Amino acid sequence: MKVVLQNLTKVFPSRDKKAGKEVVAVNDFNFEIPDGKLIGLLGPSGCGKSTTLYMISGLQKPTAGKIFFGDDDVTEVSTENRGIGLVFQNYALYPHMTVQQNIMFPLENLKGADKLSKQEKLDRALNAAKLVQIDELMDRKPSELSGGQQQRVAIARALVKMPRVLLLDEPLSNLDARLRLQTREEIRRIQKETGITTVFVTHDQEEAMSISDMIVVMKLGVVQQIGKPQEVYDNPVNLFVAKFLGTPPINVLMGEVKGEKLYIGADAVLDVKGVSDQKVYVGIRPEGFELDENGALSCALSNVEVMGRDVSVVSRNDAAVSPVIRSIVSSENIGALTGETVRYNLKANKVFLFHAETEERIYF
Repeated sequence: MKVVLQNLTKVFPSRDKKAGKEVVAVNDFNFEIPDGKLIGLLGPSGCGKSTTLYMISGLQKPTAGKIFFGDDDVTEVSTENRGIGLVFQNYALYPHMTVQQNIMFPLENLKGADKLSKQEKLDRALNAAKLVQIDELMDRKPSELSGGQQQRVAIARALVKMPRVLLLDEPLSNLDARLRLQTREEIRRIQKETGITTVFVTHDQEEAMSISDMIVVMKLGVVQQIGKPQEVYDNPVNLFVAKFLGTPPINVLMGEVKGEKLYIGADAVLDVKGVSDQKVYVGIRPEGFELDENGALSCALSNVEVMGRDVSVVSRNDAAVSPVIRSIVSSENIGALTGETVRYNLKANKVFLFHAETEERIYF
């Protein structure tokens, strides 16, 4: 089921009716979510990603714009009639019900042609439980389950209705690091097995990039960039997107272009043909550094963190906007890290230039 968002906008009135301004949570969002794909809505708190999800679900009504499920305009359709499955951050399980009863609950209110027999409900609940691998826990109460198991119950409950669209609102934020990794892999497996069009909201860029077919990066209600995770990582359209994606984060320095050469401080570090003379922000991915004792960029060596296969080199440069410069190099080169200074050559495809005022990407 493809989902089409046309000029979707949500404006909340100000709490101070006399002096306050309206809050634009989502501003003119246009996007077509392809059938059967998993889309990650990504951005910091307050960017409008959850508001977008709630408008798709019908829990919030758009101020302007339309929402289509396939060819059906569902903008004015109630939540219960949209055919969506919704998983909240806090699970929202009924504590007095067993796992089986929680999963079956959405089926209890089906009426008319959709009404199911008791056996059909049990069969559907069991199939959903098997899909998320909790079929052995059907008689337990939520209080007897771990956080990861509770999350699986919530997902099974959303899937039992066989929804047209599955919506996940930061479903992993209450889990510990190892469980987050395991559960996100399960979500991806379930989505592929069912083929349900899925929208996944998160502020964790690693989560979004690891399981999404496409990601939508948002800031203050405005879509910044849409694309496949690797494409967005490799080709950010502005400094915000570049800084938001990547672990460790991108290194940002102040630079200047003079005579089609990029200077960081006094160091001429890269040829940038076609770029006019100007001050710029320079973004360098941690993997964009090559150790070279005669390298173009000189930094003061602060620390070396050995991580097994790779080494994280922490250094400083007066031009750096970020607190430190962190580069990832092969552990085979650790012998070259001696003295108080470290020198690098830069990989051109891992270096991005941004306008000093607008922060938009400058291509070279």
